[in-house]
Amino acid sequence: MRSSNPVFSRRGFSRDNGYAGFNAAPQAGAPATGGNPSAQGTAANPYAANPYATNPYAQQDTQYGAPQAPARTGAMTIDDVVTRTAITLGTVVLGAALAWALLPVDEANLGKSYGIAIGAALVAFVLSLIQSFKRKPVPALIVSYAAFEGVFLGVISSAVSTYIGPGVVMQAVLGTMCVFAGVLLAYKMRWIRVTRRFYGFVMAAAMGFMLLMVVNLLFAVFGGGDGLGFRSGGLGILFGVIGIILGACFLALDFKQVEDGIAYGAPREESWLAAFGLTMTLVWIYLEMLRLFSILSGDD
Repeated sequence: MRSSNPVFSRRGFSRDNGYAGFNAAPQAGAPATGGNPSAQGTAANPYAANPYATNPYAQQDTQYGAPQAPARTGAMTIDDVVTRTAITLGTVVLGAALAWALLPVDEANLGKSYGIAIGAALVAFVLSLIQSFKRKPVPALIVSYAAFEGVFLGVISSAVSTYIGPGVVMQAVLGTMCVFAGVLLAYKMRWIRVTRRFYGFVMAAAMGFMLLMVVNLLFAVFGGGDGLGFRSGGLGILFGVIGIILGACFLALDFKQVEDGIAYGAPREESWLAAFGLTMTLVWIYLEMLRLFSILSGDD
């Protein structure tokens, strides 16, 4: 079942067969795996055999009903993913740079700039929701999301640089790059293996984390101060580290998404979905890095 949450619903290319083959229903002509899992040998283990045996993009053999190998014409490649990701991240950076330059955060203009930033964040959220309900990626929606997200990040980053410390933003950027490189290396070396259990754990942890943040926000709005203290002090540091770890886990899911999409022979347009997922994850990690370094700088 696909979640309506854009943070979670983007995982996996198989819209109807579950995430990356984890919950894939048998294709026509494939052996059934029902009954006692222990009696099926390795059939119950999605990684004991060919993980692409239930390829959602395989065409059905008209004579025997067995899935055929996907046609490679117009199939997604790693170059497609890199190109689309560069476009979306470049749009985020451009939007952030323009917002930093055109929306001052001095005392006279801080309220106005913050208002624009919050409005941009809401628009980005709505666009991500619309994309999450689309069965196919819409490049215009994804690029527009990146642009509005960039405006929000630009104002927030400018405010942090002005009122907390000019080096905090660069630290957050470098930290995000290090997390990306580290997770990519760990994934390529197979130190991280994305399994059904890993996926379920990350989803559960992320939903619990977001629920705590929402509760903390409600306490802050109606009770004043910092709510339950999850965004400052020792608890803020702890939850900042947890948020970064969750972001790293989402990166592993994104890499699995890309790997499976290429192996499945996913259509080239699906590379936009991969770029969308990677962009959302990197934004998540950057914001958590920014918050963590802001807290650490405030404690100095």
